[in-house]
Amino acid sequence: MDQPIRVAHSIVDAARMVARAAAARAAEHDHDGGFPAADIEHLRTLGLLAAPIPRDEQGAGLGEEPGASDLCDVLRIIGSGSLALGRLYEGHVNALQLVARYGDASQRTRLFADARGGHLFGVWNTEPADDGLKLVEQPGGYRLRAGKILASGAGFVTRPLVTARTIPGDRAFMVVPELASGTRADLSAWRAHGMRASATGKVDLTGLEIAQDGLLGEADSYSKQPYFFGGAWRFAAVQLGGIEAVLDIWRDHLRRTGRGHDPHQSARLGEGLVATESARLWVERAARIVFEDDLRPERIVAYVHLARTAVEAAGLSVLQLAQRSVGLLGFLRDHPLERASRDLATYLRQPAPDFALTSAAHYVLGETGSAGDLWRDSGDVP
Repeated sequence: MDQPIRVAHSIVDAARMVARAAAARAAEHDHDGGFPAADIEHLRTLGLLAAPIPRDEQGAGLGEEPGASDLCDVLRIIGSGSLALGRLYEGHVNALQLVARYGDASQRTRLFADARGGHLFGVWNTEPADDGLKLVEQPGGYRLRAGKILASGAGFVTRPLVTARTIPGDRAFMVVPELASGTRADLSAWRAHGMRASATGKVDLTGLEIAQDGLLGEADSYSKQPYFFGGAWRFAAVQLGGIEAVLDIWRDHLRRTGRGHDPHQSARLGEGLVATESARLWVERAARIVFEDDLRPERIVAYVHLARTAVEAAGLSVLQLAQRSVGLLGFLRDHPLERASRDLATYLRQPAPDFALTSAAHYVLGETGSAGDLWRDSGDVP
């Protein structure tokens, strides 16, 4: 289990295989407390859990390619098969990228071996305002107190990357505690409209011990820009996959019912195509800008804020158009649009959308250069 798993196909082809199987199983997983265990195993057997490990550490280097085009495609494709699975895989990728960026040699060796061995990683950052996760100092290291909420994959993620504040000192650090599957999770409050298969819940990490050398990176490394806000392009890529899935279901319905040549239906479908393609262009350029990393951090962040806003708007537009076009049938539980719409509507609800939009606008207001030069592909325009 601790040996690297070789990807038999290209990474993107492997993602397509996973997405097709996940789409076929999505209805089966769509229930309170659901989790796509078979799909996670499929990710493992095809090498996708190990794929984000850097090439020089026996991984496939997913996300290292120029512009992160493969990673963008993989997240989008998996999201098109199952948004719940896409959310879980995005968290896994995020965690491994943070390990690669901030971990020391021994941490990278240990945690990448866990990823190759099939452990599911995730990033859990949300916590109650009155009881955040703490690192209580003790001889030889730390002991965790409290936990996280809205943690996707709760009870199934066995290597969560979490942020916690030291006592004493009140400094924020990343740690990766080792969890046993099926422990410390409470999914009872996750009675969501959609994304029911994401196993999102509360996790109590109290009592877990962290060694002195278990702190990942420096204090506040997790929130370092442009990577913190800039990483939003990844969930936007998964959302894009969900938008494309709704578009495909909608198009198939029009073909099957013979209503596609009605001029009103054609016009709605055309509007949906414009919105979907616009979202794709935003996501792909955001990924490229983040990975090229040759603009000022605040400029990169502003672009990603705009990209996630554009994708949300596209998703809401496609949802409205598809539901209007399909009509009441699309709200019946045996129609594929019903679940796809619920999952997309729920996953589009990401934190602080108003902040993202207005902070990007404020950044642009402070710039004096031409609007056409704000986000060149290379070089920083003063």
